[in-house]
Amino acid sequence: MSKPIVAIVGRPNVGKSTFFNKVVGRRISIVEDTPGVTRDRIIAEAEWTGHHFFVIDTGGIEPDSKEVIPAQMRMQAELAMDMADVILFLVDGRDGLTTADEEVAAMLRRKGKDVILVANKIDTPKMPDHYYDFYELGLGEPIAISSTNQLGLGDLLDEIVARFPERSEAEEEEDDIKIAIIGKPNVGKSSIVNAFVGEERVIVSDIAGTTRDSIDTPFEKDGVKYTLIDTAGIRRRSKVTDDVEKFSVVRAVAAIERCDVALLVIDATEGVTEQDKKIAGIAHEAGKGIVVVVNKWDLVAKETNTMRDYERKVKGELVFMSYAPVLFTSALKGQRLPQVLETARSVAEMRAMRVSTGQLNNLIQDAMMMNNPPSDKGRRLKIYYVTQVGVKPPLFSFQVNDRELMHFSYSRYLENKIRDAYSFAGTSIKFVFREKGEKDDD
Repeated sequence: MSKPIVAIVGRPNVGKSTFFNKVVGRRISIVEDTPGVTRDRIIAEAEWTGHHFFVIDTGGIEPDSKEVIPAQMRMQAELAMDMADVILFLVDGRDGLTTADEEVAAMLRRKGKDVILVANKIDTPKMPDHYYDFYELGLGEPIAISSTNQLGLGDLLDEIVARFPERSEAEEEEDDIKIAIIGKPNVGKSSIVNAFVGEERVIVSDIAGTTRDSIDTPFEKDGVKYTLIDTAGIRRRSKVTDDVEKFSVVRAVAAIERCDVALLVIDATEGVTEQDKKIAGIAHEAGKGIVVVVNKWDLVAKETNTMRDYERKVKGELVFMSYAPVLFTSALKGQRLPQVLETARSVAEMRAMRVSTGQLNNLIQDAMMMNNPPSDKGRRLKIYYVTQVGVKPPLFSFQVNDRELMHFSYSRYLENKIRDAYSFAGTSIKFVFREKGEKDDD
């Protein structure tokens, strides 16, 4: 399920970035030792009362400016508004209502989105007289906060999460497999979409960055329903020279969140680049199914074992997701594309697979007999019980005597044993270790 998106908009110097930093800084995140896991600075994940969501920071809107940079900031903010579930319109509670505020409010009313009016920089219980002028914007009662002093943030966050859209049972039970096509610009993502569906559904161009938006293409193959999400190419930060390109990254992150399986498309003539690692890290961090697609394979000179050696090199570069299958294609010539689709379907099934508790415990007991659990200062790790508590990605809960005794190397050993028995090809699997008396979070 995709996470809700909250966009912060307003004229310059009303405290948007300060608010952004305070909100995303409140989240206590589980940090993985994963190389290349990153998010662009204008989008971050936040959590409040169990609700996880994305927050987008935007540049200040100057509605009437014809200069290039303010115009780009306005476009950036409009893009954020279009993709947001909830919009926070920040105004300066000390300065009072301005003409620029009124013009931004008019933009928001035209969008027809859910807007929360936030009066920032109010750090005293007594409201200034001009506070009540903000009612003239026609966006309801302003919520007073001080981002700098963290006053009123809890009440505002309560209001934000209360407005998140509810997911219907129909949405929860959709039976199509959602596949996000991710990768740098100009690696052939749109050509792969067109080859899958057999028609020119997406404009193909040799100009990097042609696809600005994420485009959903539903189709059916051999009785299986798919939705392809063709994301805008993610550029290296040094190449991101305008705000529209930055929002290509935002849209790609949102597309990854919506998918079941991500196809990471790599240019065979370039190999795995640092940017490929970053993009792979986003999908891995999100717990999505992943298939590495080495495209333009027809342009590579072949010798004996070229494919095997290339796959070994890819696995070495993407060592944190060695579980991902690597396939070699040419979208231009239609080579091995049916295999890609079949593999994506298999990975989606693996990501949703459950292992019975009895089989799991027998497997772990055998693994412990073959390789004793680690010990420290005479105290040995004991695993009392293991059960699968979640899917998409598969999540396994281990009840142990002391989680501090679970070394990373032994955890990896147990993961390899589970994969030997049940494969789980193409999907990460997650472990949680709990001591007696602690409850599982499904």
